[in-house]
Amino acid sequence: MADPSSYRPRPGEIPDSPGVYRFRDEHRRVIYVGKAKSLRQRLANYFQDLAGLHPRTRTMVTTAASVEWTVVSTEVEALQLEYTWIKEFDPRFNVKYRDDKSYPYLAVTMNEEFPRVQVMRGQKRKGVRYFGPYSHAWAIRDTVDLLLRVFPVRTCSAGVFKNAARTGRPCLLGYIGKCSAPCVARISPEDHRELAEEFCDFMAGRTGAYLRRLERQMMEAAEEMEYERAARLRDDIEALKRAMEKNAVVLTDATDADLIAVAEDELEAAVQIFHVRGGRVRGQRGWVTDKVEDVTTGALVEHALQQLYGEETGDSVPKEVLVPALPDPIEPVQEWLTGRRGSGVSLRIPQRGDKKALMETVQRNAQQALALHKTKRASDLTTRSRALEEIAEALDLDSAPLRIECYDISHLQGEDVVASMVVFEDGLQRKGEYRRFQIKGFEGQDDVRSMHEVINRRFRRYLAEKEKTGEWADGEVSLTEEDGRPKRFAYPPQLVVVDGGRPQVAAARRALDELGIDDIAVCGLAKRLEEVWLPSQDDPVVLPRTSEGLYLLQRIRDEAHRFAITYQRTKRAKRVRSSPLDEVPGLGEARKQALVKHFGSVKKLRSATIDQIQEVPGIGRKTAETIAVALAQAAPAAPAVNTATGEIMEEEESGTMPGFPGEPVSAGAPDERRGQET
Repeated sequence: MADPSSYRPRPGEIPDSPGVYRFRDEHRRVIYVGKAKSLRQRLANYFQDLAGLHPRTRTMVTTAASVEWTVVSTEVEALQLEYTWIKEFDPRFNVKYRDDKSYPYLAVTMNEEFPRVQVMRGQKRKGVRYFGPYSHAWAIRDTVDLLLRVFPVRTCSAGVFKNAARTGRPCLLGYIGKCSAPCVARISPEDHRELAEEFCDFMAGRTGAYLRRLERQMMEAAEEMEYERAARLRDDIEALKRAMEKNAVVLTDATDADLIAVAEDELEAAVQIFHVRGGRVRGQRGWVTDKVEDVTTGALVEHALQQLYGEETGDSVPKEVLVPALPDPIEPVQEWLTGRRGSGVSLRIPQRGDKKALMETVQRNAQQALALHKTKRASDLTTRSRALEEIAEALDLDSAPLRIECYDISHLQGEDVVASMVVFEDGLQRKGEYRRFQIKGFEGQDDVRSMHEVINRRFRRYLAEKEKTGEWADGEVSLTEEDGRPKRFAYPPQLVVVDGGRPQVAAARRALDELGIDDIAVCGLAKRLEEVWLPSQDDPVVLPRTSEGLYLLQRIRDEAHRFAITYQRTKRAKRVRSSPLDEVPGLGEARKQALVKHFGSVKKLRSATIDQIQEVPGIGRKTAETIAVALAQAAPAAPAVNTATGEIMEEEESGTMPGFPGEPVSAGAPDERRGQET
């Protein structure tokens, strides 16, 4: 635990101007980012008597080992820079929105020739109209399902659309009247776009005129005794009314506004947001946040505004934002919102009428969210804390291991040997810090040697990062902005867990000893009896089957195994998909595809003559000779296997070449999107 006085800036060093400051820990990782109208006055608050600080602030300043700051011109710039750095560094002590997921929107891709209605998340795209956000994707699909009978707009993916156009047969929705089937030219591009625009108008709240028009058409059809058409229009009107009932009018003046409410106690706060568009509630979202300092409600509102609108521009920022308390000062925040929207934004507290009544509803939702979160988290925190304490006691550690790394080796009969590293902090996964390794030091199957290599490589990188960041240097360390960020292996664990028994544990301990690292504990978890092995003991530690500590170690070990086998399957699939044609110089993907399409398979291509190969467009005499030589020298590629049935898929049967679309290869886990290969 650091003494804040050891890194307190000297008097007069801190400027009396707006800026953003960062606290860093002993590993140079940014742990807190804040902004201030006056850096001198704000930072002085952190270096007072520890007994007078908020408990979480006290923890933060004693965890930190240094503080630095950046001066800006205005408070608006400070607000923007604070938001940018919080997103970039993910500081551990800043406000954390635990439910900060990407909320789904109903999107209409007006930038396509045939606009498509779909669920979208994440970054907004130019030329796409968005409605929402919604709490759940199923809520969007329910609404769309009701509207498609009236507005049969395309909802299929590009692949399905192209396939239907190629075969001349629409999908099921086209047959049941919930798609106008532009894929088979049942409707022109112009008429389909007009249909999509009508759908957007209805979703934007312009419903009254459209319903009245349908009712008039229904009456006209009845008068003309076109009863089937009248019945269809009647059903359309009912469907639209049911869709409208899902979004009842809450503000009669058709206001576009976001309402933000906060429920809080000494340690946490729940934020709830209602999105009102055209007077109707179009979406709702909520977060729970830790209160690192004794912050006011206005400061929590400011953090919520940053989270909501930090990446938004234009109409995504409404004209009116209603809040329970105003940030202090309000002017920079209001100016920042206006800049994001491009026009004036009203930030205020509702005083009376419908808006105040709706704010009370949002407030009740926030209070219920906080109560529910506390009920869940009490059990969760207690369980995780008990698990870490049990591990510390069983392994005779000085303190609970807040960061645990687990390693596993995976291969298939000695081929494609890989390893995984997974990270758990405070008993929770940190998927962004997962890593993958290829075993490079030797060929063949040797789990013990592989474990030694992986641990050695990981912690050699750790020592290199320590040396690079100047953590071993005497005196003050000077770092650039880029070098100050946490590196891939710069943060050490308190406990290393290996998947295996005594030999693997001994290999991991030996690797650490060779590097001179003696402050990191090592243990292994053997699968057969779930025994915990320590490097210094001849007998394993046996934790009770009901132990929360054992359960946490099992979860970590199983996650490392999953991550390793996913990577191994990916590598194996790539190897199976390789082709002798990959070794032919100058032969690109287009000509490979043309060869396979012409001959039907690699087997037939291998038996073809040079003159026959020359018949393929784009293949000359010299290239044909090179292809023939490459195929003659290469051994036949390993057949693809259907792992569900065990069936060997011969090249002749598949009609495709390994490495190209449509090939039936060995089934593996989906491509792992987290973790980096090293």
